[in-house]
Amino acid sequence: MTRPEIRRALASALTLSLGLALAGCGGMPTNRQLESVHQPIVERTNYTLDVSAGPGGLSLPEQRRLAGWFEAMDLRYGDRISIDDPLHSGTSRSAVEAVASRFGMLVGEDAPVTPGYVNAGTVRVIVTRSSASVPGCPDWSAKSDTNLNNATSANYGCATNSNIASMVADPEHLIRGANSTGRTVVMSSTKAIDSYREAKPTGEQGLKQESTQQGK
Repeated sequence: MTRPEIRRALASALTLSLGLALAGCGGMPTNRQLESVHQPIVERTNYTLDVSAGPGGLSLPEQRRLAGWFEAMDLRYGDRISIDDPLHSGTSRSAVEAVASRFGMLVGEDAPVTPGYVNAGTVRVIVTRSSASVPGCPDWSAKSDTNLNNATSANYGCATNSNIASMVADPEHLIRGANSTGRTVVMSSTKAIDSYREAKPTGEQGLKQESTQQGK
């Protein structure tokens, strides 16, 4: 083998070794903090229904149509109802509140901006529903076992935050927390436990006597 051929062989071997070394370092995690880069994202979606309103508020057919829409929407905890009424009619608002109360819902004061124009004599009922998700999870982008950065895994936090996003009753609580859950909620949630603890054991009353002659 001539000297130029030896040089080319050494250069090829060096290039190959450098490539393998860089490939081993590629895809290493870089987050050196204990806070996951994958955080829940809350998205809001507005659903609208325009109902006709007169001087006396909503007619019975329109109230039935609104109730059917609420039922089809499957209203749940965390949903928010608001109305956009150009005339700001109190009777129309009362009619919407009456229908919403059948589903255990309240009507908020502020309505979000929705596409289109609301004509006079029409009330737009808006149901705002929030959903939470963790984009990019699961994340298996780190394909190297080498961890020169002493960083957390690229998938770190995906399981915990995805479970929180899917289990939280009101996704809005992930943004600003629950602000109206005072002592009353705690007291209400412990009523069943207190009743169980205060109940007398059934064994204190003795065994009930049953007659074998009964029914003959």
